[in-house]
Amino acid sequence: MELALPLWFEVGSFVVLLLILAFDLLIVYKRPHIPSPRESALWVAFYVGLALVFALLMLLIGDAEHAGQFLAGWLTEYSLSIDNLFVFVIIMGRFAVPRKYQQEVLMVGIILALVFRGVFILLGAGLIASFSAIFYLFGAFLLWTAFNQAFGTHDDEGTKDGLLIRFARRRLKVSDQYEGNKLRTTVNGKRMFTPLIIVFLALGTTDLLFALDSIPAIFGITQSPFIVFTANVFALMGLRQLYFLLGHLLEKLVYLKYGIAFILAFIGVKLVFHAMHENTLPFINGGEHIEWAPDISTWTSLAVIVGAMVVATVASLVRLHLSGTTVEDAIHGDDDPATTTAEAAPAANSPEDPRT
Repeated sequence: MELALPLWFEVGSFVVLLLILAFDLLIVYKRPHIPSPRESALWVAFYVGLALVFALLMLLIGDAEHAGQFLAGWLTEYSLSIDNLFVFVIIMGRFAVPRKYQQEVLMVGIILALVFRGVFILLGAGLIASFSAIFYLFGAFLLWTAFNQAFGTHDDEGTKDGLLIRFARRRLKVSDQYEGNKLRTTVNGKRMFTPLIIVFLALGTTDLLFALDSIPAIFGITQSPFIVFTANVFALMGLRQLYFLLGHLLEKLVYLKYGIAFILAFIGVKLVFHAMHENTLPFINGGEHIEWAPDISTWTSLAVIVGAMVVATVASLVRLHLSGTTVEDAIHGDDDPATTTAEAAPAANSPEDPRT
């Protein structure tokens, strides 16, 4: 279905979203602090409310199909962003980032995620326009990703050095200690990078990998670049506050990964069906459309996405309750959600660090 919204609405949306992100960035830069649970909850509620208002505007200015595609895309990207956030927690703990400066580090991670997703949105839209059979590849990729999501672990994503980080460790001169939010410092008269540079590289490579998953997923819901991009922006806004709000609870939502895997698998199947329905490949059904392939509606997709996340979250909370742990205890944990596993860990390139 070809969707078109008024140009003034699309341009105005981009301007407003850019201003909100700039304001959020300014707050982090001017007032680095550890947000309280109440502050975090209010910000998360504000951003969720903003997304729902935006969906209402799309319903009024466009139609129900516009609003439905945005909601389904936003919820899919939000669930994947929470999964991304879990790896951020591991990275923060691994490199023992001081809690006071985690807001700034998270903001950099979110900006990098937006940049990477923006690039992949342009590439994805171009591929879809020139090669409709790309949906077969997108579908197969999401099914493979769903399998890894369900049966893999996050530990490998957050604790193993990628090629770029290993190269940086060998080539860059990195100091042993953090110095606030500075990237560069002077040690014994020599200019060096602080460990933040390694943290940013780790976040960047993680963002790149998650962008590879998230963009095919949302293109399985809508082919509108505007809806794809705005759904990603709204999914990432408030992620920083959600990090401080959920804390250790992220680790306790043990069934969340299965809910996300189910969503990815569902969208993967939907993409394959869509590719079959629109098939033009000569070696499949003689290049003819496969009419029996179902065309899954936007509202069916929305119901499946919401249902999967609700079931996964409720099941996780029930298991948490049966284990005798309250939600409040799970949120606060021992101390810091990002540093409990690395409270006394050496800095990213310390001589005491066995990784070097």
